[in-house]
Amino acid sequence: MSARLHECVGALLVREGRVLLGRRCPQREFLAGSWDVIGGHVEAGESCEQALARELGEELDVVPTRWQALDCPEGTEPEPWRLQLYAVTAWRGEPRNARPDEHDELRWCALDEAVAHLGPAHPGFAAALARALAIGAG
Repeated sequence: MSARLHECVGALLVREGRVLLGRRCPQREFLAGSWDVIGGHVEAGESCEQALARELGEELDVVPTRWQALDCPEGTEPEPWRLQLYAVTAWRGEPRNARPDEHDELRWCALDEAVAHLGPAHPGFAAALARALAIGAG
């Protein structure tokens, strides 16, 4: 029997040439203490776009108003997963850490810093980060 695929969404909020990342709390089960994109699991009956809006509301207290799909990396550890990434270039509200139990820090990062932070958890994110920043600058 194969493990269930975990469908996830991740948001790269882009503002003034920077992307917003969150450092996962040390007690989190998956990627504890690592820097990560904002997002989470797609719930049953929910589209990726609906999950994106819900996760941004829950974690940052913002409502996305403009986004574009990016890459969709997949992995097998610790269980099979697929992550639909989005560049989010406009939203209502000011991003704040609405879930301190999820992320212990939020930080706006330039491309080199974001690549350095995400590299250990997500090899190959450099291209997606560069595309998100290019979309935000457009």
